[in-house]
Amino acid sequence: MVALAVSGLSALKRLCSVALFVSQLYVLSGRAGSLMTTEHSKQQFMSTKGVTSPSTNTPYTRATETTEIPSYVSKCPSNGLCSKLPPDCMTCKTNFSCVYGKPATFDCKIKPQIHCVDQRNNEVENFTINMTCQFCWQLEPTDYVCTSSTSCMTVSCPRQRYNANCTVHDHIHCLGNRVFPKMLYCNWTGGYKWSTALALSITLGGFGADRFYLGQWREGLGKLFSFGGLGIWTLIDVLLIGVGYVGPADGSLYI
Repeated sequence: MVALAVSGLSALKRLCSVALFVSQLYVLSGRAGSLMTTEHSKQQFMSTKGVTSPSTNTPYTRATETTEIPSYVSKCPSNGLCSKLPPDCMTCKTNFSCVYGKPATFDCKIKPQIHCVDQRNNEVENFTINMTCQFCWQLEPTDYVCTSSTSCMTVSCPRQRYNANCTVHDHIHCLGNRVFPKMLYCNWTGGYKWSTALALSITLGGFGADRFYLGQWREGLGKLFSFGGLGIWTLIDVLLIGVGYVGPADGSLYI
């Protein structure tokens, strides 16, 4: 019995030794793997750092040179007089001492990529221009162009207006915004002639030809079936068309 107990105890010691060896081997293999992973990540970091900017640690990208030409360059003739350039080609300082409606001098500077000369044919960047002290919306109607409207009635009482956007011509200098809104009278034509309408009213007005020509087909049918209102309606339309009170149905002006 004693011999059996001693052999069992020795077998248990051997088993414990084997288990301890296996556990140490497992620990050593895990530590080696972590060391290899750390070394590999460190190499990746160093390789990445080698292609990054040394100051910001961000991927290095070569700066691309911008060769875009500003849109205003096409409006600015090269090597011309600076004072004759369009307003889009220069920036001017506001002259707070100018008097409205009076000539004033303004200090200006050309924009980048613009080349111009002075009266002595010397290339300059700073120059002066003379213009009338007034805002763009105070210019004469011939100095700007406005959008037109084909939806308002030109022949009405009172005469209708519409909201238009106006743009100053390139060769005109003024203060403030060069594009501004303005209320204008309805002033457009659909191609109807006043002389043709009057001739039809005199000759064939009893059959409603004048009203049909102007696009007023309801009134034309009324005159046709009433024989011009027994002549009374015909005479009235001759007078109304003659003075311009009756116009095209679309609200346009005569030509």
